[in-house]
Amino acid sequence: MTKIFSSLLLCISLIINAQNNQFYDDSYQTIDNMLNDKQQYSFKEAVFSVENAYYQGKLDVESLNYKVGFLADFCKRLVSNRKLNYTEKDQAKVSKYAAVYTVMCQTTPVIVKNDTVKYKPFTYDFEDVFGHKELANLFVSKLLDTQKGNCNSMPYLYKILAEEIGADANLALAPNHVYIKHNIKSIGWFNTELTSGIFPIDAWLSASGFIHLDAIKNGVFMKALNNKESLALLLVDLANAYNRSFPDNDGSFPLKCAERAIQIHPYLANALLLQAETHTKQFQKLMKEQNTKDIQATLSNPKAKELFDLMNKEYAHIHKIGYRSMPEEMYLDWLVSLKTERSKYEDTRLQK
Repeated sequence: MTKIFSSLLLCISLIINAQNNQFYDDSYQTIDNMLNDKQQYSFKEAVFSVENAYYQGKLDVESLNYKVGFLADFCKRLVSNRKLNYTEKDQAKVSKYAAVYTVMCQTTPVIVKNDTVKYKPFTYDFEDVFGHKELANLFVSKLLDTQKGNCNSMPYLYKILAEEIGADANLALAPNHVYIKHNIKSIGWFNTELTSGIFPIDAWLSASGFIHLDAIKNGVFMKALNNKESLALLLVDLANAYNRSFPDNDGSFPLKCAERAIQIHPYLANALLLQAETHTKQFQKLMKEQNTKDIQATLSNPKAKELFDLMNKEYAHIHKIGYRSMPEEMYLDWLVSLKTERSKYEDTRLQK
């Protein structure tokens, strides 16, 4: 009787895990279809598919789409009702950028039933910046629900809103950080930093001390990601969510996400790190199975030796292309410096 009961519990557990995994498989398929041009590209849909997988299908996507639609309509009204002091041929595009920036970063007077009220923008949330306590603190859904976000959710929402009103927006990466890059006729490329609401010059990014010249040359950092490269970044998010949901997984799904992302962007450090760290976990699991903490003893196992050599090769490659990790406390200090030293790092070309 006990054996039957145990077998029944095992079967139930396997069924539940299969159902849980299905949400992640569905999200992966959605993103992969977009990458293969089998499904219409939508950064918004891809983002919400990742978050819905983490919430196991319980994300209220309809409500989130309504909120995005409201903000997009607000952007469109700003484009229609104000004229920028900008006369280049790409004026219409720049007006859209300015509208999204206003909605994201500026307090704006709005007339509601003949009364003027102040629309309050999104603000930076310094609580659990890296999602250590709760991964959902990095989500766009959390940003839309609370008006508070971080360097992950805020640029993601900016890109979503830009695309909703027919504009493009390029994500860009720095150590522990995501921001926006735009290219306009008057000045070329410039940076939009949502966490502080200003337009920093590239020198601010390199001032962190953790952006190696090789990382810039290889597109590890400061590269304007195209739409497919942005989807590759979401595959890493999907794998990280999966690891949080199933911490004892065998690594096959995270590796599938990492390998697909690397196919799209060979120098995407987040994906390369995910790959190396997953192989490291697999090696550590083999050590545990052999009940030893002696690496040399574990290497007598051919599979372990193969994993060990592979992960060392991967970490060496990550270092070679210029990636350097940035301590979290230093990152927060660096982020705050943008406001405390604003005059030093703000792009004055945008003030003309």
